[in-house]
Amino acid sequence: MSDDRYVLGVDLGTGGPKVALVDVAGNLVGHEKERVGLILHPGGGAEQDPQAWWDAIVACTRRLLDRLEVDAGSVDAICMSGQWGGLVPVDASGHHLHNALIWMDARGESYSRALTSGGITVPGAGYNARALRQWIAKTGGVPSRSGKDPVGQAQWLRHHRPDVYSAATYLLDVPEYLTMRLTGRAVAGFDTAVLRWCTDNRDPADVRYDPDLVRRAGFDVDKLPELVPPATVVGTLTPEAAAELGLTRDVQVVAGTGDTTAAAVGSGAVEDYAAHLYIGTSAWLTCHVPFKRTDLLRNIASLPAVVPGRYWVATVQDVAGKAIDWLIENVVYPDDVMGDGTPPPADALERLNALAITSPPGANGVVFAPWLNGERTPVDDATVRGGWVGVSLETTRADLVRAAFEGIALNARWMKEAVERLVHDELPDGFPAVTYIGGGAQSDLWCQTLADVLGCTVRQAEDPVLANARGAAFIAAIGIGALAWPDVPGLVRITHHYEPDPAAAAVHDRSYRTFTDLYRKVKGLYRRRR
Repeated sequence: MSDDRYVLGVDLGTGGPKVALVDVAGNLVGHEKERVGLILHPGGGAEQDPQAWWDAIVACTRRLLDRLEVDAGSVDAICMSGQWGGLVPVDASGHHLHNALIWMDARGESYSRALTSGGITVPGAGYNARALRQWIAKTGGVPSRSGKDPVGQAQWLRHHRPDVYSAATYLLDVPEYLTMRLTGRAVAGFDTAVLRWCTDNRDPADVRYDPDLVRRAGFDVDKLPELVPPATVVGTLTPEAAAELGLTRDVQVVAGTGDTTAAAVGSGAVEDYAAHLYIGTSAWLTCHVPFKRTDLLRNIASLPAVVPGRYWVATVQDVAGKAIDWLIENVVYPDDVMGDGTPPPADALERLNALAITSPPGANGVVFAPWLNGERTPVDDATVRGGWVGVSLETTRADLVRAAFEGIALNARWMKEAVERLVHDELPDGFPAVTYIGGGAQSDLWCQTLADVLGCTVRQAEDPVLANARGAAFIAAIGIGALAWPDVPGLVRITHHYEPDPAAAAVHDRSYRTFTDLYRKVKGLYRRRR
C-alpha cells in the first residue's frame, strides 16, 4: 500500500472521534473510533475535555495506520470536522484553558437574552428590532436566545470564569481548535465562523467580521480567529502534532469544518436542493441552496457552505439518537438498585430494534417527544421537555421503545416541513427524497419508519456512520486538488431505497398531529416551572 496516496478525515462527534483513511480517488480504506465522555453541570452546563478529544484522535490515527500498514509518508492531507457551536478558550499556543463548552451548553441563556433584547422588540421573538434587522441582513441568522452558541457561551465564560476569559488569546469553535492543534494557527473557515453571528455573509466567497455585529454579539475582536476560505490549505503539521499522530510534518492541513457541512459532503448531497438527514446524538436536515434566506420563526437560516459559492440550510434538533442512549442507560439497563450492576450489552441497540418491531406502527397510540434537552428547529426553546404520552395499562415495553424511535422520526418531520417552507418557491412539491446518514441509518426499521413518517423516499447511504469523517476526507482531497466538487455525488453509493407504506403513513399522520399539538400544550408549562 506504500505506493498509494491518502488523506485523513476526522469526525469529532459528541460521543467521540471517528478517523477515516481515504485514498485520493475518494475510496474509503478503513476507519477507527474512540469514545469521549460528556460532563454535565446543573443549570444546563455541557462540557468536554479537549485533551480527551486529542488523545482519542491520536489513538485512532495511530491504530488505523498501524492496522492497515500505511506508511506515514503516504498521507498527504488531513481535515478536521466536528461538533460545532461550542467554545474553547486557548492561549497563544493553542492549549485550552478550560473545558470546552459544547453545543448543548445553555448556561449563557440570560446573557444571550440581555444582548439580543431591549428597546423596541419584535413581538413573539424578544429580539431588539434594529439589531435583528442588522443580524439577518448581514449574517442570515441571529444569536440563539437559549445561550446554546458561542455568543452565550462566551458571555457565560466572561461572567463566571473571568480569569479564564481574560487569559484566553482566542475563543475558538471546536473545528477551529482542532485545526490550531494541528498547525498552531488560529483560523476559522467562513463556514465555521458563522455561529458567532458577527460575520457579514452576504457574499459567501468574501466573508468578513463586521465591527457593529462583533460589538452587538459581545465579542472582543482580538480574541477572534483569522478568517479563511473553506476547503483551503492553512498549513502543515507542527512537529509536535506530527510526532503524536505518527505522521510526517509535510501533511497539509485543510481548514476544519462543522459536522453538518462535512456530513453533507460525505452523504454526496452537494448539489442544490439535494437533501440529507443525519440522525446521531442530535439530528439535522439540510440542503445546499444558491441564496441567503432566513426564517426566524422556525430558527432556520441559509449560511455560507464549504461548497464554493453556496449556502446550506442550517437546522439542528438537540436530541435524536441521544434519546435512545438515554432509554438504554436509564430505563432498560439502569445502573441503580433495579439493575444487576452490569453495563448494557454490546448489542443493546439491536435488541431494542427487535423489541420495537413487535409493536405495530403507531406504537398502539403511544407518542414520544424527544425534547430531553430543549429544542432548536423549528422552535428555539431551551425549556421544553419531552417524554411519553398516551401510556395506558395496556402499554408494553415494546410500545415505549417503538414510540421512542417514532418520536425521533416525528421530530424530523417537523424539521423537514420547516425546511421545505424555506425552499418552497424553488421546490414547491417538497423533497422527493432524503439521503439518510448517521448511526440511525443502520437500522432497517428506522429507515422504513422515516420513509413512512416523512412521506418521501429515504436513500440509505453506504457506511452511514462514516459520512462525516468521509466528508472531511473528501474536503481534504479537494483542498489539495486531488478531487473536485463535481466528483463528490458519484463517490457515495446508495445501498437501499425505502418507499412510504400508505397504511403506516396514515397511522403516523395521526401521531404527528398529536405530536405537534403536544408542543403547543406543554411549552408554557415548562417555562413556568423554571
